[in-house]
Amino acid sequence: MPTLCQFRIVQDASVISRTDILISILNILAIGSGCEVEHFSGSGAMPKSDSSKKTRSAALSPHRTWKAQTHPMNAMGRHREELLVSPQAKTEMLQIVSFLDDFADELEGSIELFAPNPYFRMALHLIRRHLEAKTVTPTSLIGASRVPYATANRRLREMVDAGLIDQRPRTKSGKSFSMHPSEKLLEQWMQLAGRVKRLAEGRFGGREHTADTSDYFYGGSYMSRRSIPPLQVLPEPLKVSGGIRMLVHADPTFMVMDNLKRQFEQVVGTRIHQRAFSIDRLREEAVRNAERKTSRYDIIAVDLPWVGGFAEHGVLMPLDEVMDVARLDPADFHTAGWKAAHWNGRPYGVPAQTTPELLFYRKDLFAEAGLEPPTTTDALLSAAAAFHLPRQGRYGITWNAARGTALGHTVLMTMADFGQPVLNLPENAGGFETDHLAGRGYWPTIDTETGLRAAEFLMALLKYSPPDILSMSWYERVRPYAAGQVAMAYGYTLLAPYFELDPSSPAYGNTGYLPHPHGPMGRPLAPVGGYVLGIPANLPEERLDDVIEALIAFTSPQAQKLYVQNGSRTAPRYSVGADPEVRRLSSIFQAVDQLSWRDELQFWPRPPVPEICDIIQICGEEFHDMLRGILTPRAALRQAQNRAEALMQRTRDDVT
Repeated sequence: MPTLCQFRIVQDASVISRTDILISILNILAIGSGCEVEHFSGSGAMPKSDSSKKTRSAALSPHRTWKAQTHPMNAMGRHREELLVSPQAKTEMLQIVSFLDDFADELEGSIELFAPNPYFRMALHLIRRHLEAKTVTPTSLIGASRVPYATANRRLREMVDAGLIDQRPRTKSGKSFSMHPSEKLLEQWMQLAGRVKRLAEGRFGGREHTADTSDYFYGGSYMSRRSIPPLQVLPEPLKVSGGIRMLVHADPTFMVMDNLKRQFEQVVGTRIHQRAFSIDRLREEAVRNAERKTSRYDIIAVDLPWVGGFAEHGVLMPLDEVMDVARLDPADFHTAGWKAAHWNGRPYGVPAQTTPELLFYRKDLFAEAGLEPPTTTDALLSAAAAFHLPRQGRYGITWNAARGTALGHTVLMTMADFGQPVLNLPENAGGFETDHLAGRGYWPTIDTETGLRAAEFLMALLKYSPPDILSMSWYERVRPYAAGQVAMAYGYTLLAPYFELDPSSPAYGNTGYLPHPHGPMGRPLAPVGGYVLGIPANLPEERLDDVIEALIAFTSPQAQKLYVQNGSRTAPRYSVGADPEVRRLSSIFQAVDQLSWRDELQFWPRPPVPEICDIIQICGEEFHDMLRGILTPRAALRQAQNRAEALMQRTRDDVT
């Protein structure tokens, strides 16, 4: 038995970040030495007692119960207090693991009395395989210990009892199981990796004092610990036949998920099959899938405006009928995104993306020109005119102007910028009421004086746009902005990776984010877009329980933070947007949080009524003819109004 010793640390508030990291390192070292760490708080105050000693079992049950820690979350989205492995941290951890592995080899080979430390060796192996998304068995872990089998088996049991290793059954009998690092071990190794790197740089040179090291010494490291927990494996692998089948939109966030498929397959314990379509084809496939006897998909992505129609026509299953919705932690979602997932007071999906449409603008160009970022539609037109230099290959602004769905969205959002929704919604403190749309007491409000001002604004915007603006849609409008050809662009936050992750882009590091500039009768707002993940109403019952577990895992704070760290720029949850690691990646998350706190994040500009997709299409066609000069603004408004009224009358006749 190793000699027991005790580390005593008096923690002062002024050095909390360094002390907390030191405690975690000592905890790791204590495993191998038999030492205990006693932690005292306060500056010379009475110590906080921690007299309970860790006991180690003489025998280990292979069925140690795995329990996920839960944390309360209020409507303001409190910070969670664990840590998730980011891509940057993952790379650093692998480097540290390799370094420590090589260093241990040198020690064991150079000094005769040095013997392998089985705790250390098994932890190294477990962390490395977890980061590489590879399965670890008890046999392979024992083999990595470099000590005799019996000794390694005892040490392995002690690590499980200490809460450092989680086990997941691989078969129905439970006799075979895989080994995974626990949340506790992941957090300690994350801190150790950072500490080892800083120690090496401090002793042997390397990176100079930067913002990162400043954050570390002045509390940044402590704040990083107040973060989102690791994405851990489910206690039981899902047993759905053929794996989890998903229908999603072909956008950056869902593509990130596809790139991380191997990690998510490890989490849920089964294969994941993902089909991705453009927005219109996605809707067609979802509707076609609802007509089948049994669904081809377990989970489908649903654009927010579709929720009402999909609920009314039985495309989606109401979640409150099949699961405990409280498990999703609804208060953690941005209010607008969570409300948009509802129809007639019931949730039909879980926000996977809450991506407001903002105004992207080049901060460097505005500074050089001595212009303030535009907050009104008049200021926007003035700025667009100032930057519109076609002979030099630069234009004022890009936006969704392609015929049909793309321009239709722009029309609805522009009307909202001037203070009016496309339907006669009742006003409330946040803008307009959307809670009672299922009663169908609404009517189109397109041909109005406010609608005319919105139409005239789009005509004016056309003057300062690229020559191919009438064919630009979702991605096309952001690409010239990323290439430096335009000074401003309307765009969803999910499109920001086009320039935020491209150091060669002139907009890289030079982009500011604003809510939509508003007209005389409007107010600042950021129309909410994005997708919820829902369960098809015709999903076979035998798959339902496992699909619910997958849905919770894919929309959890842990998963959503992982999407962000791998390139996504959407954060549906307060906790994700407030996470220190996420905040360091992009200013866009702080901007979105501020919009939410100011109640500027709104989804009423595209109310999710069953007819909304057709209304969007109508506006996209009539206003496109207006922009082409075929119709006057008044004629476009009148024709759009007449078509929308006829549409609604038909749908109501069908209902009655």
